Amino acid sequence: MKKSSINQKLRLPCGVTLKNRLVKSAMTERISNRNFEPTSGHETLYKEWSNTGAGLLITGNVMIDRKHLESAGNVCFDDVGMLPKLIRWAEAGKYNGNQCWVQISHAGRQTNKFSNTRPLAPSAVKLHKIGLFSKPKAMTEADIQQIIRGFSRAAQLAKEAGFTGVQIHSAHGYLLSQFLSPITNQRIDHWGGNIKNRGRLLITIIRDVRRIVGPSFPVSVKLNSSDFQRGGFTEDESLEVVKMLDSEQIDLLEISGGTYENVAFFLMNEDSVHVKESTKKREAYFIDFAKKVKSICPIPLLITGGFRSYDFCNEVLQNGELDLVGMARPFITNREDIPGFLKGQVPHLNNNVIRTGIKQLEDAAEAGFYAKQLIRFSKGKLLNPKMSPLRSSTFLVFHELKMALAKKFTKLRGNYGQC
Repeated sequence: MKKSSINQKLRLPCGVTLKNRLVKSAMTERISNRNFEPTSGHETLYKEWSNTGAGLLITGNVMIDRKHLESAGNVCFDDVGMLPKLIRWAEAGKYNGNQCWVQISHAGRQTNKFSNTRPLAPSAVKLHKIGLFSKPKAMTEADIQQIIRGFSRAAQLAKEAGFTGVQIHSAHGYLLSQFLSPITNQRIDHWGGNIKNRGRLLITIIRDVRRIVGPSFPVSVKLNSSDFQRGGFTEDESLEVVKMLDSEQIDLLEISGGTYENVAFFLMNEDSVHVKESTKKREAYFIDFAKKVKSICPIPLLITGGFRSYDFCNEVLQNGELDLVGMARPFITNREDIPGFLKGQVPHLNNNVIRTGIKQLEDAAEAGFYAKQLIRFSKGKLLNPKMSPLRSSTFLVFHELKMALAKKFTKLRGNYGQC
């Protein structure tokens, strides 16, 4: 029988031990109530995921500002009054003796029009994506200080609720990623310019979060290897940020890539132009970049994207190419197979690719399919693999519109009741 590295424990720098090397990476749930609080659906989802046996579950985007949602249905950690609901979510998420961490985020200019028609961003650079986003407002110094407090407040709530760690989201084109990119950060103050200045907000937030949660509570970071955009955040700059992170007290680094304008983190496959030839021969999308990170930084490394076979996961772990294997979509399409996968009884997980045949709709179809499945799971339903790709491509837009209209109706009804 082959040695199973994926089932080995991992001790993090803060002293916390993960029971194995498999991570359910973040996927946006979109199932909060109208007060941006978690629901029983979160408990249903996370208890099922906890029962898969994965050593670490990372939540989907938890926002620090309800005016800057990544998607309708986001939970926002900004009110101590929701603590009882957060406690129930945390308990469900660590039901099987695993870790459950909160991914903390701010959408910045990737806040759609249904949520905010004038979102905040490092600079007033508009996101061009099928007309769903407005031109943002450049942040003031006061705005930036408020953001720092927001991340720390969310981390404190996560700890008080019983979640076992936090992940600071600085990838995929959200606010902290926007500060890192020269395309979206055109500031001339100490928050912009060279990579040290563009990384200043991320480092400041890490330090303040660590001050709040203490030395023994896991703090991690999700970072782009690249934006995959001309003139954007590059691999060389990412490695400079990695060196900066090495001087901070973080416990785990997750590598990803892309933004809403180039969703490499979601659409990479064997045919992707972003995948190098050497990588195409293997499963993991960011494995080449991982080697560069490993050569300069001892922080435990998590890579998400592409992993599907038991043997390959063990291979990269045994080779020391990374420390943790992250999966997202298999926790939807193969949720019932994960326990068998960890035991080596299921050698390979599905790699479902959703395609409409219309280039402009492919990313929407992929995102919509998996978003709908998560909502089904939260209601105790099973996977619907036959959902139409074309229907999937419109799901998120209609979901955002429906939630926005419901919110507006509730507000109007409340005003009418006060007359």
